[in-house]
Amino acid sequence: MSLPPLREVIAQHGLAARKQLGQNFLLDLNLTGRIAREAGVSEDSIIYEVGPGPGGLTRALLDAGAQTVIAVEKDRRCLDALADVASAYPGRLNVHEADATDIDETALFPAGACVQVIANLPYNVSTVLLAKWLTADPWPPWFASLTLMFQKEVAERLLATPGGKAYGRLSVLSQWRTKSRRLFDIPPSAFVPPPKVTSTVVHFDVLETPVAEAEVKALQQVLQAAFGQRRKMLRSSLKALSADPQAILGNAGIDGQRRAETLSVEEFCALARAFTALRGGG
Repeated sequence: MSLPPLREVIAQHGLAARKQLGQNFLLDLNLTGRIAREAGVSEDSIIYEVGPGPGGLTRALLDAGAQTVIAVEKDRRCLDALADVASAYPGRLNVHEADATDIDETALFPAGACVQVIANLPYNVSTVLLAKWLTADPWPPWFASLTLMFQKEVAERLLATPGGKAYGRLSVLSQWRTKSRRLFDIPPSAFVPPPKVTSTVVHFDVLETPVAEAEVKALQQVLQAAFGQRRKMLRSSLKALSADPQAILGNAGIDGQRRAETLSVEEFCALARAFTALRGGG
């Protein structure tokens, strides 16, 4: 079955992108093909794609030889277009109409499957989904790698190192459990409709063992408190966790006069362990 150009698909099915769904469709076949190549798609690949829209990246993943693509799409207007893609690649594309922020991904794949998450994420849920995946429990998670597209500003936050304004909660979470790298930028002109910002594709390889030990919930609480008032010294910002923040800081060996943006991932994990111990959890 031959598939028509994506612009024709969009017109045929009335798929004008909806701002409230964070939709910007990537139509450049060179770029979708490049994403598939740099993500390392092969004939053994089992792929999870969120927000396929009219199926531009989906086609590239299947053209690259992916064994199976499991796609989750919230916008039912796209389902007929995706059904045509499934017909063109028999038995290799399964589409679920669902909200990816709520779905239990482990139910979509066979136990022990080596899953690659590859997606042009809707902008309005990109950080929500990333945080969901980075805080999966147990760890190692159900996926082996993530290749995701973000607004460039978000990508810079994910890759930021201590000491700068971009460094924050997502920087720590991503660098705690994965090894990430920037792949390439994509200009607004490559999308329909063109967004107002440049996009960046980032690849994350899962670390079997995180860079330091910490309980997920405790680390999230520490990060929320520390970066929620990032201009304050830790001895003040961590009062959101405890009436005696110095007990946490002292047990972690962290100077209370420091600010959140100066701490390494390992130091945040030390604070999380101290917080867990203070609560009697370790």
